[in-house]
Amino acid sequence: MTPRSFLRAVWLGAALLAAAFQAPAADFPAPKQGTWVVRDFRFHTGEVLPELKVHYQTVGEPGGEPVLVLHGTTGSAASMLTPNFGGELFGAGQPLDATKYFVILPDAIGTGGSSKPSDGLRMKFPKYNYDDMVEAQYRLVREHLKVPHLRLVIGNSMGGMQTWMWAQKYPGMMDIAVPMASLPTPMSGRNWTLRRLLTESIRRDPAWNNGNYTAQPPGFQLASIFFATATNGGNHSYMKAGPNREKADEALEARLKGFRGDANDHLLQWESSADYNPSAGLEKITATLLAINSADDERNPVELGILERELRRVKNGRAYVIPASEQTLGHGTTGNARFWKQELENVLKTAPQLAPM
Repeated sequence: MTPRSFLRAVWLGAALLAAAFQAPAADFPAPKQGTWVVRDFRFHTGEVLPELKVHYQTVGEPGGEPVLVLHGTTGSAASMLTPNFGGELFGAGQPLDATKYFVILPDAIGTGGSSKPSDGLRMKFPKYNYDDMVEAQYRLVREHLKVPHLRLVIGNSMGGMQTWMWAQKYPGMMDIAVPMASLPTPMSGRNWTLRRLLTESIRRDPAWNNGNYTAQPPGFQLASIFFATATNGGNHSYMKAGPNREKADEALEARLKGFRGDANDHLLQWESSADYNPSAGLEKITATLLAINSADDERNPVELGILERELRRVKNGRAYVIPASEQTLGHGTTGNARFWKQELENVLKTAPQLAPM
C-alpha cells in the first residue's frame, strides 16, 4: 500500500461515516453456549494444566459458513454479542447473517467461562501468552467443533492482535483475516508503558498480597480506570461527555461505580501481551487481509505510520482507517460495527475462497 492509497483509505471513511448511522441494529438468533475441556494443556512455559476449560458461544447453525470472532483484553464472547457489535452484524440481511454463517465466539484463556486464575489457582495459574490463547482457539475450532476451514477470522483489540497471529500461524485455515484496533508489531510506546503501569500498580498494592487477597485491591480499580481513560475513548467523546468539570466528574464517577473485575485475572491478561510479535511472519499470510483501525486510536496511533509500513509486506493486505469524529471513541471505535460493517460486507463478497492447506 502506497502512502497515497493509505491516506485515501482515511478519507474514504469520511464519505462512508454518515451512512454508518442509518441502519439500526437487528436481532439475531440466541447464542448457544458450550465448554470444551482440554486435557493436559501445555503452555509455552512448559507448565501443564490438567484440565483447561475453553468456553465459547455460537450464533447460527454448524452448516453455515464458519466465522471466528475474537474479543479484546479482559473481555469475553459476551462483549461481541452486544447491540453495537453482534446487533450490527449477525441479524438478517447483515454482513454475517446467522442464517448463512456459523459464528464461533470463544472466551480466551483467562476470561469469561474459560479457565482463569479466579477459578481457584490465583497466581499459581500458568503464565499464559497470546500463543497459548491462539493455540486453544485453534484446537477448539479443529478438534472440538470439527471445522476444517474458516471463511473469516475477525478480532478486536487483543482479538485483532490474535487475528494477525492466526493469519500467519495457520495461513491455510481462512479466506479472510480482519484484525481491528491493532498493529502487527511488538508492544511499544504508550501502549506498553501504560500496560506496565497498570500491572505494576496491582503488584505494588500491599492489599494484593501476592494474589492472596480477600477483597479486590483498591489500587486495582483506580489503575484500571486510569489505563482505560488514557488509552481509550477518544478526545471528541471525552469532551462531549465532560464539556465542563462537573460533567466530567459525573462521567468519571459512573465509570468508577461500573467497574468490575478480578485483579489476578486482569494482571495475567494484560501481561500476556508482553511477548506479542507477529511481525516476522507477515509474508506468510495468504488470506485476504483487511486491517481496520481508527484515526484516533490512542494505543495504535495512525501518525506513526506503522500499519502503513507493515502492510506493504502482506500480499493481499489493505487498511481501512475510520476518521475521528464526534461519534468515534478512540481505541473503542472498532467495537461499534456500524463504522466499518460496509467494508466487511465488501470483502466478504469479493475475497476468493482458498483451499485448505
